[in-house]
Amino acid sequence: METDRKSIFASSKRVVIKVGSNVLTQDHGLNIKAIRSLSRQISMLMDNGVEVIFVSSGAMASGLKKVGLQKKPDEIPKRQAIAAVGQAGLIMEYEKAFERYDKKVAQILLTSDDLSNRKRYLNARNTIYTLLSWKIVPIINENDTVAVEDIKFGDNDNLAAMIALLMDADILITLTDIDGLYTTDPRSNSDARIVKVVHIIKKSIEKMASGIPGALGTGGMLSKISAARKVTAAGIPMVIARGGNPDILIKLFDGEENGTLFVPQKGKLSRRKCWIAFSSKPQGMIVIDDGAANAIVSKGKSLLPSGISRVVGEFSEGAPVEFCNMDNEVLGVGLVNYSSAEINKIKGLKTAKISEKLGHKSYDEVIHRDNLALTGECD
Repeated sequence: METDRKSIFASSKRVVIKVGSNVLTQDHGLNIKAIRSLSRQISMLMDNGVEVIFVSSGAMASGLKKVGLQKKPDEIPKRQAIAAVGQAGLIMEYEKAFERYDKKVAQILLTSDDLSNRKRYLNARNTIYTLLSWKIVPIINENDTVAVEDIKFGDNDNLAAMIALLMDADILITLTDIDGLYTTDPRSNSDARIVKVVHIIKKSIEKMASGIPGALGTGGMLSKISAARKVTAAGIPMVIARGGNPDILIKLFDGEENGTLFVPQKGKLSRRKCWIAFSSKPQGMIVIDDGAANAIVSKGKSLLPSGISRVVGEFSEGAPVEFCNMDNEVLGVGLVNYSSAEINKIKGLKTAKISEKLGHKSYDEVIHRDNLALTGECD
């Protein structure tokens, strides 16, 4: 894969840009100067033929100022109410900022349930496609007013990655309050060096990220690495850069070496497998033996009942289910051909024995390779 930044950005015609709360926040309110700068830069990209999907934090900061609070309350209903107040103010500021450049904006609020449900996933994609065809900027945020722990994305880094996969973006740009991924925290260690290019997201890369504390926002640097893992697996490059850097988006599209570039992997996942791997919500887990793990990971095989050691949880036929090795390391996600009760009956058996045990045999495979996506970490 070409790692030349100029070539990557020159070929990027659809981009997801995510801006973090620390870029947009100033004195317990919104940084209007930053909003205007980003709106101007995005408008310039659009005038040059680039389709832009914008994932923006900032609702909480806007709401806190409007309500008159100094910090986020602990109670979830109060946080959700503040987000509701703030989202209106946030989108209003974007409307005013983009209007200067004759651009219209649209607000889209999502929860993880919207993307884990295949029908709603497709509906969201069609809506965004329509807005792009109308030259309207989709401004996307998590729906904090209804999202609770079991349906929330967790942070807008993850949401931006999901949107990049949803829309087959050419690149994901994450703007934060740090220049990129550093070897250690640059705010406390003068020896910290920026990592300009990441070819493979190894555990050592995650270790670097985990050493940089969460002052970077809700997700912190580790969540950005998690987002990079998702999109690069789908063949989408990602850049982490400082949002406060003047004209950062223009500089990036001019090929300037800013931030950290994550190079996409060669084995690009199909759109459907991207949904299975990263948008579906696993309902259980299957533990497989070493032989099955090697066959799936190294040889691209399906999962047969003979390789299954244990079933965790209850799920129905067709459900997305994680599968892991004997060390409990998650290898991927797949859509099962049998329910958990049926798999418990046929685990460890040869396929010829399925009918004898269940009274029927719809499939030889518990998970067919066409319905299986590897998500395991690189060593």
